[in-house]
Amino acid sequence: MTTRRCVCPGSFDPVTLGHLDILRRAAALYDEVVVAVLHNPAKQGTFPVEQRLALVREALGEELRTTVRVEAYADRLLVDVCREVGAQAVVKGLRGGTDFAYELPMALMNRHLSGVETLFLPGDPGLEHVSSSLVREVHRYGGDVSALVPGGVLAALRELE
Repeated sequence: MTTRRCVCPGSFDPVTLGHLDILRRAAALYDEVVVAVLHNPAKQGTFPVEQRLALVREALGEELRTTVRVEAYADRLLVDVCREVGAQAVVKGLRGGTDFAYELPMALMNRHLSGVETLFLPGDPGLEHVSSSLVREVHRYGGDVSALVPGGVLAALRELE
């Protein structure tokens, strides 16, 4: 029997509760989920890649650690990551129409290049306003993001102050 595997890509800088919602739901659909923390070594993120990996792993909790693995990838196409890990699909969360307009051309290109399909999951409506960049900005200016990120991320954000 073939393992049904998907890739959930992103920068996860930092991981949010919206990301975790999609990862949990992807894990219910696939035997294995590969969280692909994509980064550009020429750019510095808010958190170093190793810390992003650790924050995602910590946030997964025990129930997902057996079916979700977290890996870093740089300087390659998403379809090459899918090929490398043997994934049949990419799973992406959508917060709304703007996300769909941004993601659709990439999904079509990925299918064109490799045949890999993209599955879009609508995000939790209670989290549709949440993005990593908005979390970083709100936190930078003293806003409360505790209901938007896992506890480990909140602690890591506070350490940046």
